[in-house]
Amino acid sequence: MELKDLEAKMHAFVRSKGWYEPDSPKPQTPKNLALSLSIESAEILEHFQWREMPQDKSELAGELADVALYLMQLASICDIDLEAAILDKLAINQNREWPDP
Repeated sequence: MELKDLEAKMHAFVRSKGWYEPDSPKPQTPKNLALSLSIESAEILEHFQWREMPQDKSELAGELADVALYLMQLASICDIDLEAAILDKLAINQNREWPDP
């Protein structure tokens, strides 16, 4: 499935919940999406707290999916082509040097 197809499914889901409505109790603003993205990212860390590998890969997969969904939605709401942004960043990083630890 293409990224644009995933994005369309994500928007359909959010619309079906009424979260794009002006009076939504969960307004899908850039600020709220950025906060949600950060919160969900932190939840990934719980799977590694006190261990090197997650105990339940399916639960970790769910958290990773939450992060991906919020990231796609934030990019879309901010009118950023996430696929192009990723490709641009990969091109920039291709010639970048990182110091050894």
